[in-house]
Formats: sequence, structure tokens, C-alpha cells
Amino acid sequence: MSRSSSGRATEVAALFLKLGVTGFGGPAAHIAMMHDETVVRRKWLSDQQFLDLVGATNLIPGPNSTEMAIHVGFLRAGWPGLIAGGACFILPAMLIVMGLAWAYVRFGSTPQAEWLLYGVKPAIIAVIAQALWKLGRKAVKGPLVAGVGVGVLVLYFLGVNEIALLFAGGLLVMIGANIQRLRESALSALLVSPVVASSILAAPALSSIPFTLPLLFLTFLKIGAVLYGSGYVLLAFLHTDFVVRLGWLTDPQVLDAIAIGQVTPGPLFTTATFVGFILGGVPGALLATLGIFLPSFIFVALSNPLIPRVRDSAWISGLLDGVNVAALALMAAVTWALGKASLVDTLTIAIALVSLGLLVRFKVNSTWLIAGGAIVGLLRGALSSLS
Repeated sequence: MSRSSSGRATEVAALFLKLGVTGFGGPAAHIAMMHDETVVRRKWLSDQQFLDLVGATNLIPGPNSTEMAIHVGFLRAGWPGLIAGGACFILPAMLIVMGLAWAYVRFGSTPQAEWLLYGVKPAIIAVIAQALWKLGRKAVKGPLVAGVGVGVLVLYFLGVNEIALLFAGGLLVMIGANIQRLRESALSALLVSPVVASSILAAPALSSIPFTLPLLFLTFLKIGAVLYGSGYVLLAFLHTDFVVRLGWLTDPQVLDAIAIGQVTPGPLFTTATFVGFILGGVPGALLATLGIFLPSFIFVALSNPLIPRVRDSAWISGLLDGVNVAALALMAAVTWALGKASLVDTLTIAIALVSLGLLVRFKVNSTWLIAGGAIVGLLRGALSSLS
């Protein structure tokens, strides 16, 4: 039975509002839930169509699961579906994170909140480490890709801009893989490019810039427009932009923002909502959320009609391999720095190791691990107050 466009848009809104409320576990879990709902249960798409969309989200910047919601909405109900799918998937998490940000601003410096985050942060480090291991095994597809990953890691610690590293990594692997495929000799280009990138694209020096709402919006708009990889790569961008370049946040605040994004359902990128709120209240939260997600809507609208043409391109495949390994290298670099700040004693190290073991051996949902870390932190605080 045919349905009107408005009826289909309502279907899309209802589905992704539900997934936005129940979607714990990160992008992989979100995509699995979307497959069950849209392919198995509702039969809106075939398996092949769904797989094509998954591949397409990896070719454009932005949060993969949110872009899947936008893609599916677009295919199901056109432009109204595009807006409804993405907005309804984002909205529940945005409202929850805004409420938690209010509580953080009001109670974040209390002993109870400090002890809660004391236990949560090591669990977050374990979740990121496990994601790095799983993604790294798939991303490193040969010596060239591995070399680019190591190079990106080293250059990041030397202060090279992370956006430049993402694109340079993608271009190097794309060129290198296709030179190998075509058996052409252009090794000099591969040797010169990293040197040029490191000399021209250095990260800005540490400074403190006065806070403004337009600059907050533009900073998150830039992040949303260039961020490849999983949501955890957001760590690198938040550190570079808000800690190093602008001086608006501290590293502990960045990790607190990631922790809040992790314990809530929906896209991890609603971390931007948290950052926006603690810097600029409700207006800051709304502008930060709009800024980081707006590029995804634009990229999906532009790329959706092109999916059948690009899925088998050897050049784009090489670009994607390079971007993925560069993103993982950035994740590793920032995780190392944040780990040193979070693993401060025997108990925090134990929380991280136990969390990692439960993730790897029993595939425990990360939400439960973070809740467990929070409980341990609160118990530690209670015992400390009694002693």
C-alpha cells in the first residue's frame, strides 16, 4: 500500500526518535539496530542498499550512524525524511546531554561529582583502547598504510595540524596504492609530501582567545566538516581547538565531555552540546550542536545520488584507507595523553584493565562498564570521606 510523503516522513521521525532514545553502545551498535529496523523488520531497504549506505558514510566526514539515519530518511521520504531522520536521532541525546551539562556546571566541582568522574574516566580510556584495537586490525592493510599511520602519530606529537594529517594520510595512501596498482614509479612524491606537510601545516601556538558564540559555532562547523573516523577522533579536535588554540577548556574538561557523550544514547557528537553549554549556556549548546551536525546533512544530500558511481572506485578506496589509519593514529596519540591524566593510581589502573578485559572477553556493553566505573568512584569517595 502506498503512503504519502508526509506519512513516510512521520514513519521516519518515529523510528529514529525511538533509536535516539534507546541507541546506547556507539556507532556500530546504532548501525546494527538500524539494519534490524529498516531491513529486517520494515523492509525499507535491501541488504545491498544498506551496505552501500554504510560504505558511503565512511567516505564523507561526520558521525557515521547519524549519517546513516539521514541517508535512510532521504531514501524513504525524500527531503522531509532527510531532516526528520537526522534531527530525531540527534534530539533525544542533545536534550539529555544538555541536562547533564547543567548538572555538571552546578555540581561538577563537588566531591561526589569528582569521585564519579574519577571512576568513569578509566573506563572511557578502556573503551577507546578496545575500539582502537578492533579498528586498527581492519585499517592496517599493508606496509604503506602502516607507515602512514606511524608517520601521522609522530607528526601529531611534533605539533602538525590534525586536519592536515588526516587529508595528507588519505592522499598518500591513495597515490601510493594506485601507483602500486598501475606499476608506475613515482616514489619521490611519497617522500616529499610528508616533509612539505610538516613544514607548512604546523598547529597554531597555544593562546587564549575571548569566547564568542559565533566563534564557537564556526569551530564546531569546521570540526563537523572535516572529522573522519569514529566519534572518538573528536578527542583530538577538541584538544587542539578548545584547549591548545582557543584556551577555553582544560584536558580534564575534554575528557569529562567525552564521558558524558558516551553514557548517553544517540550520537557521541552530542559531546558538542556539552561543550557548548559549559561555555555559553543554552545558546552555546544549541549553536555547538547545529554547527557539528549541519555538515552531515549537507554531505549526505550531495553524496547520496553518487553512491552507485563511487562504490567500486580504486582511488576512493585508497583515500578511505589512508584517512582511516590517520584517524586511528590521532585517536592513539590523544588517548595516550588523556590516559596519563586519568590513570593516576592503582585503583584507576585496575578499573581500566578490568574494563578492557570485560570488553574483550565478554563484549560487555560500554554503558555498563561506565556505570560500574561511576559506582566504584562514588564508593571510593565515600570511603575516603569516612577515613
